[in-house]
Order: sequence, then structure tokens, then C-alpha cells
Amino acid sequence: MNGTVTISLQDFEELKNSSSKATELSNSLKLAAKELEVFLSYLITRENIDEHLEEFNAQSTTSKILLIDGKAKIKFTKDLTHKG
Repeated sequence: MNGTVTISLQDFEELKNSSSKATELSNSLKLAAKELEVFLSYLITRENIDEHLEEFNAQSTTSKILLIDGKAKIKFTKDLTHKG
């Protein structure tokens, strides 16, 4: 498909910057997930939270918390870039 589009310079600048902003947001999300995994792994060694994890996993629609070799792992079950 060929064609042209006219947008304001401000919108063009925002469009140019959107990829780097999306990458930065994605990296921040991954870092936050890792930090939460560390915190949950710490809690697991202090408290028996298995039933709480089961309840969370039953209610969550976007992620699950898995226990693998005594460490918590957060698994996203949906593409978080799309609403729904």
C-alpha cells in the first residue's frame, strides 16, 4: 500500500520516541517482576504461603506465580501490551 499521511510535528516526535519508551517500559516491567520473584522467594522460606499462591493463581488473569526449586517465578499468561 502506498500513500501519505499528514501529522503535526509534535505527534511525529512522539511517534519517533514511542519505540524507545516502549522498550524502557518493557525493561522496567521485567526488572519489577524479577524483584518480586526475589521477594516472594524470601517469603517462601519464612512462611507457608502455598495456599495463598493457589488462591492468587486461581484469581489472576494475567500471571501465575510458580514455585520452582524453592524459588518463585512469575509467568505472564497474557500479552500485557494489549488490553483485555
